[in-house]
Amino acid sequence: MGPYLNVIQIIISITLMALILIQVKGEGGSGVFGGPGVAHTRRGLELTIFRATVALAAIFLLMSFLSAFFAVGS
Repeated sequence: MGPYLNVIQIIISITLMALILIQVKGEGGSGVFGGPGVAHTRRGLELTIFRATVALAAIFLLMSFLSAFFAVGS
Protein backbone atom coordinates (compact mmCIF):
# COMPACT_ATOMS: atom_id res chain seq x y z
CA MET A 1 0.00 0.00 0.00
CA GLY A 2 3.00 2.29 0.53
CA PRO A 3 3.90 2.94 -3.13
CA TYR A 4 0.28 3.76 -3.96
CA LEU A 5 0.12 6.32 -1.16
CA ASN A 6 3.33 7.91 -2.41
CA VAL A 7 2.02 8.22 -5.96
CA ILE A 8 -1.27 9.69 -4.76
CA GLN A 9 0.61 12.12 -2.52
CA ILE A 10 2.81 13.26 -5.43
CA ILE A 11 -0.25 13.83 -7.64
CA ILE A 12 -1.98 15.80 -4.86
CA SER A 13 1.13 17.90 -4.21
CA ILE A 14 1.52 18.82 -7.90
CA THR A 15 -2.18 19.73 -8.12
CA LEU A 16 -1.92 21.74 -4.91
CA MET A 17 1.06 23.69 -6.27
CA ALA A 18 -0.82 24.43 -9.48
CA LEU A 19 -3.88 25.68 -7.57
CA ILE A 20 -1.72 27.91 -5.38
CA LEU A 21 0.04 29.38 -8.41
CA ILE A 22 -3.31 30.06 -10.10
CA GLN A 23 -4.34 32.18 -7.12
CA VAL A 24 -1.30 34.47 -7.24
CA LYS A 25 -2.33 37.98 -8.14
CA GLY A 26 -0.34 40.32 -10.36
CA GLU A 27 -0.27 43.09 -7.77
CA GLY A 28 3.48 43.14 -7.31
CA GLY A 29 4.85 43.64 -3.82
CA SER A 30 2.10 45.97 -2.61
CA GLY A 31 -0.24 43.09 -1.76
CA VAL A 32 2.35 41.63 0.59
CA PHE A 33 2.54 44.81 2.68
CA GLY A 34 -1.18 45.53 2.81
CA GLY A 35 -1.53 47.68 -0.27
CA PRO A 36 -4.60 47.91 -2.49
CA GLY A 37 -6.85 44.90 -2.60
CA VAL A 38 -6.64 43.97 1.08
CA ALA A 39 -10.41 43.87 1.57
CA HIS A 40 -11.23 41.45 -1.23
CA THR A 41 -14.19 39.09 -1.31
CA ARG A 42 -13.79 35.83 -3.20
CA ARG A 43 -16.62 34.98 -5.56
CA GLY A 44 -17.38 32.49 -8.27
CA LEU A 45 -14.45 30.56 -9.71
CA GLU A 46 -11.99 32.20 -7.31
CA LEU A 47 -13.98 30.90 -4.33
CA THR A 48 -14.15 27.42 -5.86
CA ILE A 49 -10.39 27.36 -6.44
CA PHE A 50 -9.78 28.59 -2.88
CA ARG A 51 -11.99 25.87 -1.40
CA ALA A 52 -10.37 23.22 -3.59
CA THR A 53 -6.95 24.39 -2.36
CA VAL A 54 -8.01 24.10 1.27
CA ALA A 55 -9.54 20.66 0.68
CA LEU A 56 -6.45 19.38 -1.15
CA ALA A 57 -4.19 20.71 1.61
CA ALA A 58 -6.25 18.79 4.18
CA ILE A 59 -6.14 15.64 2.03
CA PHE A 60 -2.39 16.07 1.59
CA LEU A 61 -1.96 16.31 5.36
CA LEU A 62 -4.04 13.17 5.87
CA MET A 63 -2.05 11.31 3.21
CA SER A 64 1.18 12.36 4.91
CA PHE A 65 -0.01 10.94 8.22
CA LEU A 66 -1.14 7.71 6.53
CA SER A 67 2.18 7.40 4.71
CA ALA A 68 4.10 7.87 7.95
CA PHE A 69 1.84 5.41 9.76
CA PHE A 70 2.35 2.68 7.17
CA ALA A 71 6.11 3.37 7.02
CA VAL A 72 6.38 2.73 10.77
CA GLY A 73 4.31 -0.45 10.49
CA SER A 74 6.58 -2.05 7.90
